[in-house]
Amino acid sequence: MPTKQGTKQRTYEGWKNYETWNCALWINNDYPLYLSATIFMKAYRGVKPYRDWVKIAGLENSQTKDGCKWLSSKLSYAELNQMMEGLNS
Repeated sequence: MPTKQGTKQRTYEGWKNYETWNCALWINNDYPLYLSATIFMKAYRGVKPYRDWVKIAGLENSQTKDGCKWLSSKLSYAELNQMMEGLNS
């Protein structure tokens, strides 16, 4: 897929990669995770909401039901942070 100059190419369903998409998908489509993340974001004032939420939720050493680690060097934390910030809108 061609990209315009100065824009990032997305490689999986509009996300950087499968792992990032999968973690975002679970947060947005699993009601208990979604509820936890939205409640967390109502009071959150930090700069790394995704990582901080994963730790508060006790998910740092686990993975999604599809096998993607909640914390991984494969994830785009910038995209996941932006997704978390969007939960407040």
